[in-house]
Amino acid sequence: MLLPSLPRTPLRSSEQPTIHTPFGPLAFVTTIGNTTLPLRPDEQFQLPGDRTVSRWVTPGARVELLLTPHDPALDPEHWGPLTGCRAVVWRIDALTPLERVRFSAGLPEGTGGGYDGGQALAAITVEDETTRLTVGGSDEEAICQAADAGEVPRRWTALIDEVHDHSFSTWGVDYGDYHGMSWTLPPLEAGDHCELPVVAAWAPAADESANTWYAVMPSPTALLTQAAAAADTALGRENGRARRT
Repeated sequence: MLLPSLPRTPLRSSEQPTIHTPFGPLAFVTTIGNTTLPLRPDEQFQLPGDRTVSRWVTPGARVELLLTPHDPALDPEHWGPLTGCRAVVWRIDALTPLERVRFSAGLPEGTGGGYDGGQALAAITVEDETTRLTVGGSDEEAICQAADAGEVPRRWTALIDEVHDHSFSTWGVDYGDYHGMSWTLPPLEAGDHCELPVVAAWAPAADESANTWYAVMPSPTALLTQAAAAADTALGRENGRARRT
């Protein structure tokens, strides 16, 4: 469960969780086996601050998605200011063995982007005359290394050799037409969980400091830690206003 210690308010009607970017909505889709989950979650909760958690429940899995603002804390002496930055943490808890799970983050069809990844980073960048948008998440190497933080099953660490030889691998990151990315996971056993981050950052195209690229690198643990701290701060402000009134 994502951020279980934070208070949450059930929303009466759920909406498809998306990040609204200058190039259109960045939407998220989960496919388990041959079944694609509905775009609208079964349940949606409001957290303190501008944050929501969406939840889908199936006979074999529970899926959650945190949508949150993100502050990458870029040093202003080196990086120009961002126009916007938002993130999600996607989590699946396997209730039964799951042979194939895919999580996708995509901009509208026809959005022209290009590969912009690096070591332990899967990323695409879309740019026009005014705006540059980078969408980033974990690549295969980062997924294997995430076991140390408890973000993926420990046995996935042994899959590191497959990162550099895809000839026998059935999992990994697919960039498609570079308007998004899809993560196909290694098989999950009952009781396993996996957390993946996606960060979208945008800034003026004239800024040449690569600020959007450096903004999309955090791990799920880093995103959850920041979201929890920011939500606690927002809750404190709300409680303070309530006491004054």
